[in-house]
Amino acid sequence: MITESRSADGVVADVHRPDTEPIGVVILAHGAGGNRDAKILHAYADEFCRRGYAVARIDLPYRQRRPKGPPSPSTAAADRDGIRAAITLLRDEASGPLVVGGHSYGGRQASMVIADDGGGADLLLLSSYPLHPPGKPERARTEHLPDISVPTVIVHGSTDPFATTDEITAAIALIGAPHRLVEIDKAGHDLKPDRKPTAPLAADAVADLLTGGTR
Repeated sequence: MITESRSADGVVADVHRPDTEPIGVVILAHGAGGNRDAKILHAYADEFCRRGYAVARIDLPYRQRRPKGPPSPSTAAADRDGIRAAITLLRDEASGPLVVGGHSYGGRQASMVIADDGGGADLLLLSSYPLHPPGKPERARTEHLPDISVPTVIVHGSTDPFATTDEITAAIALIGAPHRLVEIDKAGHDLKPDRKPTAPLAADAVADLLTGGTR
């Protein structure tokens, strides 16, 4: 595996490439408090790269502007544009399927890109989708989910305060495309990638849906 940094056209990314010709591309964005070096993104990148994918861990535009702090709702559209820019820049890393997604905030923004125009993606990967703020289930972020038209894998920790398993199950039923929920037992929002088989289970579900698996 080879890893190199890319910085061009407003995109900042670390790209992992397998030793052989890649079979597809995975582009992943980080959560609200993190950056492209987040442990969960490294776990996904290592796993997908082992399976033959070129994987890009990207910094969203708000993180490029400042090294710490959460994103602002007023700049969320710019973060989505950053995901679109990454797709444009990195899509040609391989001719196979394109998987787009991310962890928490990054996944939510990716899901909105896919819901808006498809983003050219073949599959959406949502890691710890932040369905609602902790303790506020009435503020569910579901409006765009019916517009997602590509197969979707949702990786969810059973003790995630941003959604119970029942809540996330009901929410993703709004997605009309084939989807798969991967529940990580006794894991919270961080999904414990160093202690749980989070990345392998996610990659298994992605492979299944890309080859025609159903709900």
